[in-house]
Amino acid sequence: MNPMRALPLMLGWLLVVLLAMAGPVQAQQADTDGQTANATLANLLENEETRRQLIEQLRGMAEASAGEPSPEETPAASLPRQLAEITSRVANDIGGQLVNALDVLRTMGSGDLDSAFDMEAFTSATINLGLVILATLVLFIAFRRTAKPLFTSISQWSLNGAGLTPVLRLIICVALAALVDVLIVALAYLGGNLLATFAIGETGELSTRASLFLNAFLVIELLKAGVRMLFASRYEGLRLLPISSDEASYWNRWIARLIGLIGYGLMVVVPLVNVYVSPALGQSLGTLIMFGAFIYAVAVVMKNRLRLRDAIDSKAHQATMAASRISLQLFARTWHLFALAYFVMVLVVTLTRPVDALPFVLFATLKTIAAVVVGLLLSSFLTQTIGRRIPLSDDLRRKLPMLEARLNSYVPNALRVIRTLILVVVTMLVFNAWGAFNLTAWYASEAGSTLVGKLFSVAVILVFAIGVWLALASLIEHKLNPETGGGVPSARAMTLLTLFRNALAIALVTITAMIVLAEIGINIGPLIAGAGVLGLAIGFGAQKLVQDIITGVFIQVENAMNTGDVVTVGGVTGVAERLSIRSVGIRDLNGTYHIVPFSSVDTVSNYMREFGYHVGEYGIAYRESIDDAIIVLREAFDELAGDDEHKMNILAPLEVSGVTALADSSVNIRVRIKTTPGTQWSTGRAFNRLVKLHFDAKGIEIPFPHTTLYFGVGKEGEAPPANLRVMQQPFDINGRPGGQPRSGESSRAGEEDPRSKPNPEFKGDFDED
Repeated sequence: MNPMRALPLMLGWLLVVLLAMAGPVQAQQADTDGQTANATLANLLENEETRRQLIEQLRGMAEASAGEPSPEETPAASLPRQLAEITSRVANDIGGQLVNALDVLRTMGSGDLDSAFDMEAFTSATINLGLVILATLVLFIAFRRTAKPLFTSISQWSLNGAGLTPVLRLIICVALAALVDVLIVALAYLGGNLLATFAIGETGELSTRASLFLNAFLVIELLKAGVRMLFASRYEGLRLLPISSDEASYWNRWIARLIGLIGYGLMVVVPLVNVYVSPALGQSLGTLIMFGAFIYAVAVVMKNRLRLRDAIDSKAHQATMAASRISLQLFARTWHLFALAYFVMVLVVTLTRPVDALPFVLFATLKTIAAVVVGLLLSSFLTQTIGRRIPLSDDLRRKLPMLEARLNSYVPNALRVIRTLILVVVTMLVFNAWGAFNLTAWYASEAGSTLVGKLFSVAVILVFAIGVWLALASLIEHKLNPETGGGVPSARAMTLLTLFRNALAIALVTITAMIVLAEIGINIGPLIAGAGVLGLAIGFGAQKLVQDIITGVFIQVENAMNTGDVVTVGGVTGVAERLSIRSVGIRDLNGTYHIVPFSSVDTVSNYMREFGYHVGEYGIAYRESIDDAIIVLREAFDELAGDDEHKMNILAPLEVSGVTALADSSVNIRVRIKTTPGTQWSTGRAFNRLVKLHFDAKGIEIPFPHTTLYFGVGKEGEAPPANLRVMQQPFDINGRPGGQPRSGESSRAGEEDPRSKPNPEFKGDFDED
């Protein structure tokens, strides 16, 4: 990015930070002014004369301001005026700092500094301080090298350990490494104090300059230890941020330089310059150090803007959840804005609050880093613990086959809600750290405590409702499971339990929504009354719907039909594929799907109750023997009962009702086969096939329609001649084609049937002469 293009952005951030820091700056100035005013007021009240003058002045001011409007009368103008005054005051403070720095530089150039400067004392102090610095750093480096194998072992256990989740191992190892790092810093600090007290300078006395350095060393190295917790460029298993070693080394080195520049500059160099050279020069030097650090930080941020954006984008594409992916993509494009805002805020705080700027920035930064890191670790821990899949035991999975899938379906939504809450809490903690939001006061207020209480109550209600739904739905599935619920459930039980589960879901959602609305402060009384009136109106206006529901309830209670039954309902015959509280879905033989409302059902014909019958009527010719035909029918049934495919479907022996009709061309014999429900049709088809085969084998004729030809009559009563001839052998004397003798009979030997001779007057086709 072009630095000139970044200038308006930095100015905008500067204005935002000035407004954000207006409250803390005003509070600090108010405290300082209040302390001075209290002291002055106490001095004035001690003197009788000055007390009388103060009373007169106050009365005059009250009379002069009697006609002016109060601040409450002009609320619209008070806030902009107040912001303008605060912004102007902060800008004047920064401008004053810059002017003082320029004045000191001009003074140094003209040689008008304090002439009391003692060069010999300054040289001695510099040498002693250099020895303290050298000894402390040597001790620190020696301790770090000694602890290197320990850091390596902890890192290896973090990478390759077992028994805990990776996030827990990482947290434990980072905590152990941080503890060792803090101990190393403390030992180096203690060793430096001992050397500075007993080996360098006056024995038994710790000089102020050595104390300044050692305190700065303790604070700065603790900050660097915190940075090493995040990056840990040399130990991959101790790195909290998921970045490469090169990236970690780069950012660790850059942040360490920045911390060292600001820390040692403001905590060591500036106080020493104030003591040994000039306070004005020390203040100006501090301003220059902050501006130099600010320019250096901005340059590094803008240099790495695109590179870090691409790295975060690659992490976003690896995210499994949509919310994390979108959040990382947004952060990739705006991370430099947050970094610039942070450095602008640090600069403004340092320039406007020079007395306590460094401790404030230090603790605010530490709180911010701690809140963000804890939020990220907590989110990662939740993802690794429950974010992938919650496995159940084999026995529980066998008893409740749908519980695992249903439980895991709630996990992504629960993680989104929890991550949103974590983000909100982290944001509030960051604002609280920088003084832009008082979290403690907000929570202690009525609005804050009420909001937190309502959110907690709503969360408890939702968790309880989900738990009730999981328990009841799992109980229903347990009853429907053939392996655990007492055998294969009946169709009626399956239908009723399915309807009960749907009704339970609707009722639970409605009740939970009502309770949640009431909990967040919405009056549900009018809502319930309106629902009642609406239900009454629907009841009058949708009588068919009410009739559908009432009839459906009674059909289910009476077990008239269930899913999978073959029924005739409303004139439609087919398989009932779907049953609801209002209608039934039927698939007929042609595959057509019919939806029949229960209000149009007056009769339910169910073919699937307990048993079924195949009822068949078989016609034989009048010349056939009825007893022989019945015997053949029984033989066909015996063959059917011995078939492996159909014998399990037959429940009773063949029932022969006898002759049911002497029809025009046949004698009808009725038989009935008792079968299991639903198999009467397949059994009947198989029996019909066997009857035909057995009748053919026994020569029993099954009549078929005969046609009589009538050629018409003329006006004189004569019939037109019809010369016909038969092209194949005619019937024998017993009426059978081809001269086959009837069963049990034989044709007379050597006797020719006169009908076996071809008749020249008959032809195969109906041809006219």
